[in-house]
Amino acid sequence: MAVLARRLDTQFQLLEAPPILKPAITPRIVESGAGEAIRNLRATLEASIASKLTSGSELVRAVARHRRDEILPTTIPPLDALLGGGLARGKMTEIAGRGTRFSIVIATLAAATSIGEAAALIDASDSFDPQLAEAAGIDLRRLLWVRPHTMKETVTAAEMTGATGFQLVIIDLGAHRPPGRRVPDAAWVRLARVAESHGATILVSAPYALTGTTSEAMILAHAPRPRWLGRANAPRVLAGVETRLKLEKHRHLRPGQTTTVFFQCEEAISGSRESGVGSRSTEAVFSDTRLPTTDTRKAS
Repeated sequence: MAVLARRLDTQFQLLEAPPILKPAITPRIVESGAGEAIRNLRATLEASIASKLTSGSELVRAVARHRRDEILPTTIPPLDALLGGGLARGKMTEIAGRGTRFSIVIATLAAATSIGEAAALIDASDSFDPQLAEAAGIDLRRLLWVRPHTMKETVTAAEMTGATGFQLVIIDLGAHRPPGRRVPDAAWVRLARVAESHGATILVSAPYALTGTTSEAMILAHAPRPRWLGRANAPRVLAGVETRLKLEKHRHLRPGQTTTVFFQCEEAISGSRESGVGSRSTEAVFSDTRLPTTDTRKAS
């Protein structure tokens, strides 16, 4: 189909026409009646008292600013020391590797729900057990359990829960990545922005690094090693597992620091004192994080 070309003077008429200037209208400031009432009340009070009087909206903004500066501890002392106190609010932290990542996830969920915060677990590996979680100290009434099928659903669910007011959002990928295409790097950028804009704490637990430069910190969890109770030919009992954690990246701390975390079985706590495993020198190195021994799954 042939189209007739227009003349150049008609095509560039808008560029040659003189600009039309219109006066800018200053929008009128609309103030709520509550704000005016507070100002009138401040005028009738002493200066020392009036300076402490705030409205509800001002209080909400102040609380939001205060929460962004807080740290959410995982209640695992070596890990908290490695991260400078715990998980930073409004930031995304990643734990990658073959270590006991799922045990860290359970401990973090228990720490958050025990202080009354709402938490969401994006369980891509479908390895969460509510009964064992409740025995480990997680308040199930404050936990949202999401079981996505693909990697895209996993990241989308994390964005939705983080943007709707959940203080803690954890993505657990288990030992293998869920089926589906690998999500682009822009998805992790959006997730980091959700954490920053809504003040949510996002923890990503994956068998290998995924978040790249978008995360605040990245912890490498090495393969766990079992520790046993028993001497000579006596029956040996599993005391727990230990794993070495390394700070691979942190925006405010020096990377390369390492620590060791020991997860002790409940039945082995009393036996360790009798066999001498739980001596003072050992307790000074390992954290005493107690987990149910009925969980026979492999550490993720």
